Amino acid sequence: MGQVRDKMVEDLRIAGYRPGTQELYLNQARRFIGHFMKPPTDLGEPHVREFMLTLRDKGLQGATLRGYLAAIRFLYAVTLQRPEVVVGIPWPRDGKRKLPVVLAPVEAEQILAAIASPKDRVVLMAAYGAGLRISEACALRAEDVDSRRKVIHVVDGKGAKERYTVLPDRLLTLLRAYWRQERPTGRYLFPGQTPDEPASSDAVRRVLHAAVRQARLSKRVTPHVLRHSFATFLLDAGENLRTIQVLLGHSSIRTTALYTHVSTAHIVRTPNPLDHAGVTGVVTAKVAERTKAVARIKVAARTKVAAKTKVAAKTSRCTAKGKARAKGKRVPRGGKTA
Repeated sequence: MGQVRDKMVEDLRIAGYRPGTQELYLNQARRFIGHFMKPPTDLGEPHVREFMLTLRDKGLQGATLRGYLAAIRFLYAVTLQRPEVVVGIPWPRDGKRKLPVVLAPVEAEQILAAIASPKDRVVLMAAYGAGLRISEACALRAEDVDSRRKVIHVVDGKGAKERYTVLPDRLLTLLRAYWRQERPTGRYLFPGQTPDEPASSDAVRRVLHAAVRQARLSKRVTPHVLRHSFATFLLDAGENLRTIQVLLGHSSIRTTALYTHVSTAHIVRTPNPLDHAGVTGVVTAKVAERTKAVARIKVAARTKVAAKTKVAAKTSRCTAKGKARAKGKRVPRGGKTA
């Protein structure tokens, strides 16, 4: 991209985009240009349409497509001052939303145990144990960790929002051990290529993928899956959605509510109408009463049949006695003829 890239970097910084967003926009713009192997000044709206359709055909969903289009929009509308290229491209909508992949605690432990680098292990443990986005975990500073209050201060979250999240005892212990061993001198706890820049999210992502392969898990695990697993664990443990929303930094509780679809403990705790003592109790009582009534009717019917049989037998014996006397035969005691 050359000069275009340099100008786009300046525009992103002037606009106040976070370092992670800047990196993402630059990578996505580079992929768009690399797809056609032409300078961006030689490309126009038809090329943008073709590229977006190619991504859709590859199975990419709404959020990812919107990320690509946002980067391309910034490239043309701001950096190249050609907004007409992207103004007619429709904003991608979400298709069928898939439920997030979550890890069982034992699976998460297997992955973390497979990571050799102390820095990468602590970064990913922060994502899992505190529900941090990978960019937030990479950008942690020493002053963000409040060991007395047992919280982590997320200074620059998504949408430039601040929040507090939990600081587990185990994570605090590992952070202290990492600090004593590495003694980072720059701004960040987990420095990147230079002390004054955070660790690369892509680099940590590659480490995670290698650990998943080593642990021989079949699930598709990304750093965000660790965050999903954190939220689902809290929901399984009985934590309310509002608290989870605050810890994750979600703008809308509808986003947080998605985890109720994957929390099996939450599903199991849901009351069942068949076991409810209210309406179904009345229904059950009525069914039982009707069953008893039917049983009484059957008993009465059998008693009536038995009575008729007894009367018929007695009548038959009386008739036999009368005939025997008429013929002059002796009728023995008991009613039976000889």
